[in-house]
Parts: sequence; C-alpha cells; structure tokens
Amino acid sequence: MKRDSRLSGVLHVLLHMAEHDAPVTSEVLAKAMATNPVVIRRIMAGLRDHGYVHSERGHGGGWTLACELSDVTLRDIYTALGNPSLLAIGNRTEAPGCLVEQAVNAALNQAFQDAEALLVSRLGDVTLAMLSADFHDRLVARGGSHDLATVHGS
Repeated sequence: MKRDSRLSGVLHVLLHMAEHDAPVTSEVLAKAMATNPVVIRRIMAGLRDHGYVHSERGHGGGWTLACELSDVTLRDIYTALGNPSLLAIGNRTEAPGCLVEQAVNAALNQAFQDAEALLVSRLGDVTLAMLSADFHDRLVARGGSHDLATVHGS
C-alpha cells in the first residue's frame, strides 16, 4: 500500500520557504520535491486558504510564508491537508456479516482510533519553529549553507 507523504512533503517545502526572503516559485519547489508544479500549487492553495502561505503572480512572484513558524504546529498543517489517513492498515471488510470478524473489527477500530488520537496529539506538540531549529542545528553541524537551487541537485 502506498503511503501518503503529503504531510512530510509540505513540511519540507515550508521549511525551505522559511529560508528565503523572496517568493519561491512552484517550479523551484517542485524540483526540490521531485514532483510536478501543479501538485505543489494544489497543495499550497489549501495552505493559502488556511492563511499559512501567500502567493504572488507574475514576474518575481511565487509562494511566501504568511505565518510565524512558532504559531503553527504539525497538527495545523495536517488539518490543512484535510486530515489524511494516518494508518496504512485497516479492516478486511467494513461491514462483515461474520460475528468473528465483527469482534475483530470492533477491537481494531478502537486501537486505530486510539493510535490516531495519540499521533494527532503529538503533532500538536511540534511547531514549525522547532523543525526549523533542528534543521539549523544540522546545518551548523555539517558546516554547510542552505541554497534551495543546489541542495536537491536542481
């Protein structure tokens, strides 16, 4: 089963954007994420609707952050993405006629709900500023600099 990596990808893009004072185009972000600019625009439009990013059209345009990193949690971004499924496992059948499978589903459903509630809660404990600080610690330790145009081999 394919994993939904949108949350990870969006966080990646937002942290790159935080390193730039100027707008970053969908094309540049798409290269960094090895995807199509249309995918970036679709995802970023949802974030714009929640007030996390801003877009400018035309020459010199692109995407910029419209929020303070310390004010936004990973749960906020997860919610802005539409609360994608967090678990890749599920019941074999959602409405089984078999009483055994009904008992299995009841137990699994409760475990899935508990696991998702814990994960969403933990996402609320981490801000974008915390991720940015971790990135900067790693950058200093490596002795490098951040240049979106070259960091991903663009």
